[in-house]
Amino acid sequence: MSRTRTAAWFLAPAVLVVAALVVYPIGQTLWLSFQDGGGLGVANYADIFTAPDLRRALLNNAVWIAVAPNLVTAVGLVLAVLARRVRRATALRIVLFMPMAISLVCAGITFRLVYDESPDRGVLNAVVVGVHDTFKPPSQYHGARARDGQALVPSDGGLQTSGTVGAGETVLLPLVGLPPKQVPGSATQARTGGAATGVHGVVWSDFTAVGGRPGAVDAGERGLPGVDVEVLRDGAVVGRTRTADDGTFDLPQLTGQGYVVRLAASNFTEPFAGLTWLGPSLVTPALIGAYLWIWAGFAMVLATVGLAAIPKETIEAARIDGATDWQILRRVTVPMMRPIVVVILLTLTVNVLKVFDLVLVGAPESAQGPAAVLALSMWRSSFDNIGRGSALGVLLLVLALPGVLFNVHRLRRSER
Repeated sequence: MSRTRTAAWFLAPAVLVVAALVVYPIGQTLWLSFQDGGGLGVANYADIFTAPDLRRALLNNAVWIAVAPNLVTAVGLVLAVLARRVRRATALRIVLFMPMAISLVCAGITFRLVYDESPDRGVLNAVVVGVHDTFKPPSQYHGARARDGQALVPSDGGLQTSGTVGAGETVLLPLVGLPPKQVPGSATQARTGGAATGVHGVVWSDFTAVGGRPGAVDAGERGLPGVDVEVLRDGAVVGRTRTADDGTFDLPQLTGQGYVVRLAASNFTEPFAGLTWLGPSLVTPALIGAYLWIWAGFAMVLATVGLAAIPKETIEAARIDGATDWQILRRVTVPMMRPIVVVILLTLTVNVLKVFDLVLVGAPESAQGPAAVLALSMWRSSFDNIGRGSALGVLLLVLALPGVLFNVHRLRRSER
């Protein structure tokens, strides 16, 4: 009896702490979740599956659960295998594990900068824009526009004359808005002379520092070489050409009247501006990418422990039988690591259900709705409807409980 009483005295403080900090809050939350303003009811739980914002949060959580744990586990396993094949593997593991030391709030702020829409600030968009422009560079004269009042109007991304012209006329097509460095080095002084027949004209940068006349070719104003010029009649293209170094173009085969001269849209293709990573359509995958950066080191460390437990004789026997590295990984390593892989997956699944601060800080205000998850919705709902917030908390507990109980069961079984 005395031993029982002694054990009770030692356990009492822990029981009181658990009761005060775990049992009571859970019971109080469960009670509040049934308070719907008119007494007890299940309206708060019905709202979870009917309110559009909460249904979106449920869908986002389903995406997180389906993608994030599997992706992080796969990347961690690959990193663990590769780290064994490089020199200074310990240093590499430390570097890969370091993001775990950063709080999710700091990680969210960091990835707000990484995902910034401007290529001048956002690292990811700078890389994407650089790769895109390597294979599909912008046009030479992007940003150029027609001078106001000079009979040039927008047309299908390009510019065209507002009226018709005839053969023998000199068509003046002045452009402004081009910085001097954007004008090719081969450009020479623009000139207006041309043949007496055919459709001809000049495209030039209509700007001089002092004394320039709008719409007229002045000394020092350079022609724009390589501009694609199209001539249309009755809406159909009847001639194409490119400007020379002095900006002139000439289509002598065209006769008569009723032509429209157009500068093709290909002359003004803007540089690729990158992707809106934190916009409504990409914000959830972008945040999952940030989560991967943080937790891949955790999965790698656990996978490294599992790899160390695999007997070397098993791997050597597979190599002697002619198995490739990929076959060894898929048919030997992963099956023998199944227990540790399951632990990683369940741990990350429970962790993903609690994702809150990364979404709160990482997603801009305009994308908070499309990026919302259950934990964030619980926090926001609790300020104006404590019953609905409590119902979301109970739902999170129910979803996380199976993974927690399974891990506890595995721990007890391993101890036995």
